Amino acid sequence: MPYILGKYYPLRRVVFFVIEGVLIFLALALMQRLFHSRVPEAGMLSVQLLRAGLVTVIFQLSLYFFDLYDLNVYSSFPDTATRMTQAFGFGCIALAGVYYLFPVAVIPMRAFGSGYLLICSLLAAWRFFYIWALDRRFFAKPIIVLGTGALAAGISHEVIERLDSGFRIVAFVGEARPGFDTHSVPIYRNGERLLDDLCREHQAEALIVALEDRRGTMPVKELIDCKLNGVDIAAGIGFYEKLTGKLMVEKVNPDWIIFSEGFNISRVNELGKRLFDLLLSALGLAMASPLMLLSALIIKLESPGEIFYRQERVGRRGRVFQVIKFRSMCQDAEKDGAVWARKNDSRVTRFGGIIRKLRIDELPQLWNVLKGEMSFVGPRPERPVFVKALAEKIPYYSLRHNIKPGVTGWAQVCYPYGASEEDALRKLEYDLYYLKNLSLVMDMWIVFQTVKTVLFQKGAR
Repeated sequence: MPYILGKYYPLRRVVFFVIEGVLIFLALALMQRLFHSRVPEAGMLSVQLLRAGLVTVIFQLSLYFFDLYDLNVYSSFPDTATRMTQAFGFGCIALAGVYYLFPVAVIPMRAFGSGYLLICSLLAAWRFFYIWALDRRFFAKPIIVLGTGALAAGISHEVIERLDSGFRIVAFVGEARPGFDTHSVPIYRNGERLLDDLCREHQAEALIVALEDRRGTMPVKELIDCKLNGVDIAAGIGFYEKLTGKLMVEKVNPDWIIFSEGFNISRVNELGKRLFDLLLSALGLAMASPLMLLSALIIKLESPGEIFYRQERVGRRGRVFQVIKFRSMCQDAEKDGAVWARKNDSRVTRFGGIIRKLRIDELPQLWNVLKGEMSFVGPRPERPVFVKALAEKIPYYSLRHNIKPGVTGWAQVCYPYGASEEDALRKLEYDLYYLKNLSLVMDMWIVFQTVKTVLFQKGAR
């Protein structure tokens, strides 16, 4: 099983991405060969292959930015075709910039145009076949879920509702409960059949233990028999974590946190993360300074009040600091006390709405990063008044304060913007996953995904 940063990615998804890249590359290489008047010499052939490789990288990045590699939800053919056209249009604009800087990389128009048409045809056929296979759960790993409680329901939802989960539930084992949706999957009562017999009958390759309370209820001997007969045995909480990239907070117990791998921030990690923060924040402030000056001028002209908005937030180990943002609301936005931000919030100014969507209002926080109060990547800092209330209601909420808060984070790129206690719980699931799997490589991946989030204005309010 391929795991990237602790998260499970079905092998077929990796194969899908690679084959699509090969198709783009071969289409362009073939068209360059066909439209070349003579057999290319070794040097020219290398140049043609490099040109094809450049277009392949840019086109696949464009497909990623337009969510065309998110195959967990069914998308109609017209919608897919529209987004592919937009993605390739974006890619062509990016290529134009590259070609302007490096004319040697230009592919002749006839070869590029023909290659483009061939790419569209090949990718349309390939994606049609792949979605057809996904819809029928081909090549999905058959599993049995032991349990019928909340944890089992959560696993069931993630596996069955996501088109490309990589798994297929063939049976549940447990007591039938009101409201538990089996999605037409057979359910066997405890003790009705031996687990080893069920695994053989349904050709299950893994058994997921998702019992609500293991004490006195776990069929230890049967699980050992299954394991000795080649069936993978996985704990439900760990399986859910690797499948979704988050922790089910309500089902995690202190023992699991204490004895699990992860949740260990070494000095090397801290040093690498700090150097990464200094580099990105300094570079970001230098590159964004013209935009920040323009934003400051517009804010000052649009409405009375300060340009910057300073607010107390809770940082690492509970220390309170002043976060700095561009003011996006009217000056007296909280005259009646602190409240969660709302969708279409009337307190937001016209320009404030724009900079919130584009995340420009967050740019001054790079100064907080330089000062060491924040990190570039980490859980979002929350206000003391909300932290106190959330810590009393949500288990393990205070764990997110063991690292510096961030300008961006795993929760921000995985979960839509939320401003409620329920949203805080859902985002904590991602924050704890980040805390458990923290590394410099993961920070780089989050920054890369943040670019996509900002470009397409996801989650801003």
